[in-house]
This record gives sequence, structure tokens and C-alpha cells, in this order.
Amino acid sequence: MAVAEKAKRNVQRKRKPKLMAVINEACTGCSGAPICITECPVDLCMYEVKNPHAPVFNLVVVDPLLCIGCNKCVTKGPMDTLLEGCPWDAIDMIPLDEYEEKYGVMPY
Repeated sequence: MAVAEKAKRNVQRKRKPKLMAVINEACTGCSGAPICITECPVDLCMYEVKNPHAPVFNLVVVDPLLCIGCNKCVTKGPMDTLLEGCPWDAIDMIPLDEYEEKYGVMPY
């Protein structure tokens, strides 16, 4: 039996997150059913795009302006089971200061 997807958060964030989800090159899009997107509590924070290097697979992308750093994309599985992270280790949770050092300061 499929579990209904929880309501997504769609209001503006009130403060900067301490951590930021970053998808690395190991992402396969979980064959079109990425659990990270389902478990993310923020509407449109994570979404799929075509993988130019492997057209059979999609990639997941995180919108850094929407990510709240909650870790649910790496720790919550279907039916509230606990995971030990993405099955492909494709999501890195990095501190915001490291993210901003690499990608630039976020406009909050």
C-alpha cells in the first residue's frame, strides 16, 4: 500500500539553515522514484532534471534558497523508516559557511 505524501512547506524561510543539502555526482535519480524528493518537507526544494551524461537516469537538484537543512532527504525512508543516508551516498549535508565559501554568499 502506498503512503500518502505529507503536505509540503511553501512559506518563506525565517532564518538561514545551518546545513545545506548538496547532490554529488553519485546521484542516479533512483530510477525515477527518488525518495529524497518525497521526504523533503519543502515544496519544490528538490526536483529532477535530465542527466546529460546518462540519459536513462535523471539527477536530483536542490534549490539552495529553499533548502532548510533538515536532513530528512538523507535520513527518512518510506513509511517513516530510518535510512542510513541516500542509498547511493549522493547527498552531502555541508555547513552553510562551507557552501557559501564554495558557491558564493546566499542572498537571504
